[in-house]
Amino acid sequence: MGIKVLRRVSVVYLVLLFVSFLVPVHGRLLSSPNKPDPNNAAATARWLVTQNSWGVLNTISIDLRGAPFGNVVSFSDGEPNYGRGIPYFYLTTLDPTARNALKDQRASFTVSEYPLGTCGKTDPENPTCAKITLTGNLKLVDEKSKEAEYARSALFSKHPEMKDWPKDHSFQVFKLEIENIFLVDWFGPAKPLSVAEYLKPRPSPSKPPTSFPPL
Repeated sequence: MGIKVLRRVSVVYLVLLFVSFLVPVHGRLLSSPNKPDPNNAAATARWLVTQNSWGVLNTISIDLRGAPFGNVVSFSDGEPNYGRGIPYFYLTTLDPTARNALKDQRASFTVSEYPLGTCGKTDPENPTCAKITLTGNLKLVDEKSKEAEYARSALFSKHPEMKDWPKDHSFQVFKLEIENIFLVDWFGPAKPLSVAEYLKPRPSPSKPPTSFPPL
């Protein structure tokens, strides 16, 4: 009888252990691939951008006399786990961010490792909880181009409800054309990382997405 009870306890423990891996941490399911080695700045930067689905987009405000204006926005750089590194956004001029960009393209975009749940109890400002700021120009993408088709597929794959957003709001695809990268993923100064290193093509996955047209 004792052995049976022990077996049942063991089974229950294993079930609870399995379920614990599926419990969201800080509001997100722990499904992200392992964080790259801190010594690999390019891999860490691409991981941060590809695994995230939202961040803070900063533009030059036309309503606040040129003050920086930060806005929480959804984005995608590709189908989940197949990102290309370029953040795409689905914005409307009913919101200040798009209006600002059409007047002054200068912008920066910041994402953190913290929402991914991989920082544990570490404070978001702790250097070991990685963060990246991409600075450049926020540009409107030609809606009839293949790039816009790719961007919409990328955005809708991560944010399905976007397809049903009001048509009369005239949402359009924007992209951040990156000029500078600020990455912190460990103690010490920001990691030196050029745009070319960040965008350097990686080996193709064994089964790449088929729904995206080539750029």
